[in-house]
Amino acid sequence: MTDYELPAPSARARELYDTMLAFVREEVLPAEGDYLAHRRAAGPDGHEVPPVVEELKRKARERGLWNLFLPAESGLTQLEYAPIAELSGWSLDLAPEAINCAAPDTGNMELLHLLGTEQQKKEWLEPLLDGQIRSTFAMTEPDVASSDATNIGTRIERDGDEYVITGRKWWSSGAMDPRCAVLITMGKTDPSAPTHRQQTMVIVPRDTPGVTVVRDYPVMGHHDQHGHAQVRFDGVRVPVTNVLGEEGGGFAAAQARLGPGRIHHCMRALGAAERALALLVARARDRVAFGGPLAGQGVVQQQVAESRLEIEQARLLCHHACHVIDTQGNKAARNLVAMAKVAVPRAATRVIDRAIQVHGGAGVTDVTPLAAMYGWHRAMRLFDGPDEVHLRSVARAELRREPLLPPGRVAVD
Repeated sequence: MTDYELPAPSARARELYDTMLAFVREEVLPAEGDYLAHRRAAGPDGHEVPPVVEELKRKARERGLWNLFLPAESGLTQLEYAPIAELSGWSLDLAPEAINCAAPDTGNMELLHLLGTEQQKKEWLEPLLDGQIRSTFAMTEPDVASSDATNIGTRIERDGDEYVITGRKWWSSGAMDPRCAVLITMGKTDPSAPTHRQQTMVIVPRDTPGVTVVRDYPVMGHHDQHGHAQVRFDGVRVPVTNVLGEEGGGFAAAQARLGPGRIHHCMRALGAAERALALLVARARDRVAFGGPLAGQGVVQQQVAESRLEIEQARLLCHHACHVIDTQGNKAARNLVAMAKVAVPRAATRVIDRAIQVHGGAGVTDVTPLAAMYGWHRAMRLFDGPDEVHLRSVARAELRREPLLPPGRVAVD
């Protein structure tokens, strides 16, 4: 029998949650106007950092809200971190970075923490943990189905004491940010090795000759400040000592990185869904049509109720996955994380879509955050593995499972 009783958070976790809630209310949400004004002035090709970002980072650090995603740094379990990460999802452009818990840096820091040498930790992990630099994870490629990491075509060939890297990546999030100093790059070192031992991860400094950031990709027309870039590697040379982990260990490292990364995305998506529902409710209360507020319309009431149901269901699944990670490890939680990665973005996009509908024309413009929220969380059904891949994993596990009781007759005699 599965135990669904979740442990209560520690006193410190509750205190950090309250601190985060106050920080979002008092500092983050009021700062969104300055951030957006700076981004609009910069235009889609401008990726410089709005000054308010560094201001918020300083204020968050003063409140003790820093590197909460990494248990070795924060002392929090994944389950204790989940509600705090959810609050950061209310303002995805600002809050996660303000507390130094933004992707892709979090996953890269986890990799460096787990696999990095002392020198690699000193050179790259420490400045990332300190918020001095940013990074990118260069795995996805335009020419292959990268949801199957064994397809990766970028070559990493050894030449004496160096690796030579040749290939093309895209959706390398963070590469447009002027603070991006390092790319953790996945490539194929030995095509003749067993399928899951062909890949290797290598640390590539951003300013290495042969690294070209080609262009930024918008998400449904929206350009993020940090960018989602295409990157070319043309004979890029790095020392063999830049291998992350071991040669041939890239596939296993990618799975270790993506597990926590997926559940962290789900945590933040729940926050976006909560904000969308709050906006929906506020609009329904205030907007008058056909002789009364929209909140009096049965169809709107149903949308509110369905939204609350879906958020609560998604949250329970996310938190259950977190608990299993905490108590049994990433591998044991694999299928729960896969389920959450499908269920949470689905719920979030449905709630956001309802909020857009209730806002009318305003919902699809930039006068509310809803359109940008929808674009990102719709994209979430693709990145870190599309829904179909996760559903395939869940189905395979279910088909292997022995039923608790025999199924009985399937037809009437």
